[in-house]
Amino acid sequence: MVFHKEYLDLLLVPSGLSIMFIYHLYLLYRYLTIPHTTLMGFENNDKRAWVERIMQASDSKSIDTALNVLGSNNNGATFLASVSLTLCALIGAWMANNTVFNSIIIYGDTRPETMSIKFIRLLICFLIAFACFVQSSRCFIHANYLISTPDTDIPISYVELAVIRGGEFWSLGLRALYFATTLLLWFFGPIPMFVTSIGMVFFLHNIDKNTKPLHNHRSSGKSNQFYKRVEETTSRATLL
Repeated sequence: MVFHKEYLDLLLVPSGLSIMFIYHLYLLYRYLTIPHTTLMGFENNDKRAWVERIMQASDSKSIDTALNVLGSNNNGATFLASVSLTLCALIGAWMANNTVFNSIIIYGDTRPETMSIKFIRLLICFLIAFACFVQSSRCFIHANYLISTPDTDIPISYVELAVIRGGEFWSLGLRALYFATTLLLWFFGPIPMFVTSIGMVFFLHNIDKNTKPLHNHRSSGKSNQFYKRVEETTSRATLL
């Protein structure tokens, strides 16, 4: 049986994508069960403390500061959404003229059918990133309305939920861009794509993990219960 270079795409591309998916499922498990061991859980702790300080202060200076912070996050989400949409348009232009990726120096499957699959998958990743960044902007705008509402008894948890969800959609958009990066390398062959997937997992693991203890910003009863639960799960987290 003769081994053709097209077989590499059937072997390496699903393997690389599976490695990325498995890592993100593992990260999702840690985020839902032991969030303080992830960077996103660590940041959420600081966001809750920030929201509580802002809502308790309720003075014009604190509200202006909060609106500036949320506005910066909203601008960042809007910018990345625009970039993702622009890249979608560029992919459409590439699909019309994809001869640049049919070079004989690319060791892999360069048939028109396979090239169409590459373009479609890359386009899907950028569209998902665009949708996530738009939803992130929507959450930050909603938080703006909640914080700037005068003489209100809006619960702090409502503002916390809007801010944290905005950050979660932001992270999802970045994950879609990470997947798009590996798929972009697929245009140069399955081997660069597989190597990039392995390197991306090691890179993300280093930036996603958190080994610092959570800082107890608050002294309320609710906060004490939260940190007590964190301490109880710390020993279990070290085993993972």
